[in-house]
Amino acid sequence: MMRLLLIGCLLLLSACASQAPLPGKMPTLTLPMQLHVQRQEGAQRQDWLLVIQREDGGIRWSMMDPLGIPQARQILINGQWQADGLLPPNPQARELFAALLFALASADDLRALYPDAQAMDLTRTLPGHWQIVYQSSEVFRVNISGQPLSYRITPLGVAR
Repeated sequence: MMRLLLIGCLLLLSACASQAPLPGKMPTLTLPMQLHVQRQEGAQRQDWLLVIQREDGGIRWSMMDPLGIPQARQILINGQWQADGLLPPNPQARELFAALLFALASADDLRALYPDAQAMDLTRTLPGHWQIVYQSSEVFRVNISGQPLSYRITPLGVAR
């Protein structure tokens, strides 16, 4: 019984430790924002709609599939993620949302918000987490470190 409790505690601690980094303060974002998210993992591709909006002192992230079925809903308040609605936790979505905060932060704010960030030309990297490759300021790819997983992000209405 004690061994089971110890294993449970270690799993809980490892889940907390693997949480994606968030900035100490929120970057300045022009909200609301609607994005088309294309998730690519190997040959498998998924499309989603992501709506980001301010709400009650936080930022609400709502991701839906093309049929409008919710995939993830989170609110970021005071540097903490909170579930929004009855959807189960979605760690991959939280990772994506945190990476988007990093990608959408202005170049002027980047060093203050993410001291370990590296930026060069059309690429910025947070070592051990993400690489962002910009096609333009609104169209970019998020590569997840150590995984064959990437996301192409475009604002709605922009041709692919």
